[in-house]
Amino acid sequence: MSLLVVEPDRDLLDLELFMLRRAGYEGIAAGDGTAALRLWKSKRPQLILLEAHLPLLDGWEVCEAVRKVDETPIIFVSETQTDAAVVRALGSGADDYVAKPFSPKQLLARIEAVLRRATARELRQRSAVEVVKAGDLVLEPQWRRVRRGLEEIRLTGTEFKLLHELVLHEGQVLSHQLLADRLWGYDDVEDAGPLKGHIRNLRRKIEPDPDGKPIYIRTVMGVGYTFCSKPVLADAEPLMLHPDYAES
Repeated sequence: MSLLVVEPDRDLLDLELFMLRRAGYEGIAAGDGTAALRLWKSKRPQLILLEAHLPLLDGWEVCEAVRKVDETPIIFVSETQTDAAVVRALGSGADDYVAKPFSPKQLLARIEAVLRRATARELRQRSAVEVVKAGDLVLEPQWRRVRRGLEEIRLTGTEFKLLHELVLHEGQVLSHQLLADRLWGYDDVEDAGPLKGHIRNLRRKIEPDPDGKPIYIRTVMGVGYTFCSKPVLADAEPLMLHPDYAES
């Protein structure tokens, strides 16, 4: 995995490249803003470490130029520690901001966190247009449409988002908090009524026997819900919590 390091201070540039090599990354070096854009276009690195104050083009201009056409993750690594500099960097499209002097361990942790978020974002964008099959259901995210055979099942926008999230993580338990965050952007679910109401309505529309035992959407008491496209066997493996559950 290649990372572009844009740093005019040669000693610090060498230190960052050494740190990245030891962590298993390939480092690409640039000392000014013009060279940074040229290397970004030709090498297409997975992430950019960007100093704000650069010759020819400053870091903010580089960041804005990249953001006009691409979502390559960008972390500013700058000696300027003012709130205005941080706000300007984030406003120009940066994913994170690390002030100098920095701890190598902290910078590597920031890099890994930003790369994880970028990977998750790419997967979400890809899944937003791909047709998804789950049992006898077919989800078409691009049109927010669900079909069973030739029959279209009409869902509200929230019901579709909820079903899509469950289907994408089939077999994993999604907590009430995680689902609330994905649906509405917050995870305060002291009142779980709205989420339960959407689950109830969704079951009425997709379950073969909505008043009996659910086949697709199963309740995990005290935790959340999981989606299963096949009948659950008595000796089936235990359900797994979604990896984000511990953070929710």
